[in-house]
Amino acid sequence: MVRWRLVAVAMVATVGLVVPSVGAGGAPERTVRTTSGLVRGVVEEEVRRFLGVPYAAPPVGELRWRAPGSVRPWSGVRDAGKPALPCRQAPGEIQNSSEDCLYLNVTAPRHRSGPKPVMVWLHGGGNFGGTGNEVDPRRMVSSGDVVVVTVNYRLGVFGFFGHPGLADSGSFGLLDQQAALRWVRRNAAAFGGDPRNVTLFGESAGGIDACAHLTSPRAAGLFDRVILQSGSCSFPGWTIGPGFTTPVAGPRSYWPSRHDVVAAGAAAATELGCPAGPAALHCLRDLPAEALLGRMTEFGAPASGTATLPLNPGAAVAAGAFHRVPVLTGHTRDEARFVTAWSELPDQPITEQRFHTLTEQAFGAHARHVRQRYPLTDYDSPALAWATLDTDRSMACPQLRDARGFAAQTPTYAYRFADRTAPPYAPVPPGSMPDGAGHAAELTYLFDIAGKPIDWNGNIVPHTPPQRALAATMIAYWTRFARTGNPNGNAPRWAPAHPDAPRSQELRTGPDGIAPVNAASAHQCAFWHAIDD
Repeated sequence: MVRWRLVAVAMVATVGLVVPSVGAGGAPERTVRTTSGLVRGVVEEEVRRFLGVPYAAPPVGELRWRAPGSVRPWSGVRDAGKPALPCRQAPGEIQNSSEDCLYLNVTAPRHRSGPKPVMVWLHGGGNFGGTGNEVDPRRMVSSGDVVVVTVNYRLGVFGFFGHPGLADSGSFGLLDQQAALRWVRRNAAAFGGDPRNVTLFGESAGGIDACAHLTSPRAAGLFDRVILQSGSCSFPGWTIGPGFTTPVAGPRSYWPSRHDVVAAGAAAATELGCPAGPAALHCLRDLPAEALLGRMTEFGAPASGTATLPLNPGAAVAAGAFHRVPVLTGHTRDEARFVTAWSELPDQPITEQRFHTLTEQAFGAHARHVRQRYPLTDYDSPALAWATLDTDRSMACPQLRDARGFAAQTPTYAYRFADRTAPPYAPVPPGSMPDGAGHAAELTYLFDIAGKPIDWNGNIVPHTPPQRALAATMIAYWTRFARTGNPNGNAPRWAPAHPDAPRSQELRTGPDGIAPVNAASAHQCAFWHAIDD
């Protein structure tokens, strides 16, 4: 695995070749020169923004389902004052989207003062929704003195489709992300960033994808540190969720095999009216994007057994087959509450009887032991009991399992975001259960997000002074880690993870809210590892 990083030597020799434009009289730089041409951004009170900058050729027409190509250089100055459209989304996600979507946004400090760490953000959304345009990293940039790049990448059927005739089946979204990282290595200096200090970070699907790059030979040398938020290589998928309310029995894997993705793609081609054989791809590429949108969630996970991911990433981490870069990884205390609340269809509430049925379906011979570990008498509702066990089994324990694997080989820091008063990223339906520290609840502590956080009535919920203090501490941790590979500084000390001594940094409000916690014990991970191994 170490040999994968040798290509970084050649790559480092090529960085720093872009000469930045210097504003007259020390004024903030509004125009910079990238490897493809000049871009003009916008200057604000604390930051400079360069929005909608292309990092790869538009993947349309004959370039649909091909590895990302090079940007065609332009003459003159390209306007970078507004973001490009997001990538095509699953129905019900973002309304305005496009296949021509391989663009990124750069937010940099208002004034240059030496090369700054670069943080490249991969958004969540299940790999079939979301956009890098959503987050505003101004607080992270201004207080942490970093450059933040947010990326749009192909989603769903456009990003992870497979077919017998496609060499990179199931990999296109990951290849887009790697193309963006190469763009950052080549162009970071133009925006005041340090191309030799790049941190890849993401949440949910973005965290899962970031973890995949840790195990991808093709990502060797593309980043120097990684932050995984509520997304790990060992994530098995939620036990139930909106649209899939019957659990799959036994251990599960998020990562489909290339064989399965290719077979699903061949079947989809037939159902879409395309002939079998080599002519199928020509037919599929001629289809309008709208004809494919119904397949978005069918192809929402990267394939393993490919040149991009030779191994299932969870197995790769367990085997030590990952790039040796510092890792910061963590989860929220109540990850599954949001997912569970939205899985309770009007005609399928999680009653005591359904809780019994779900455990039987999911755990078979182990169901009785699961119910003993999560007795309904300990919870306000059967739904809350289910959300707790699914938090533990599907998110917290896999994240902590990977943390132990990383810690055996590289500096690793684990956290648990546990502010149960946090305003949710998206609220649960009224009357279902308390929001708690649910999935994505930490995002508004790190970023400004338009229209977030909100309550059920659509009202903006401001952070309280203690929550703003926690947000500032978290940003300081994240950006110090990006700078040095160690989050420690003036904030409460964060002890590194150890493969034999599970410990995480608890992140919540209050005078003793930031302190070590044995998250593995709190989430009953020894029990779940025995059940699922």
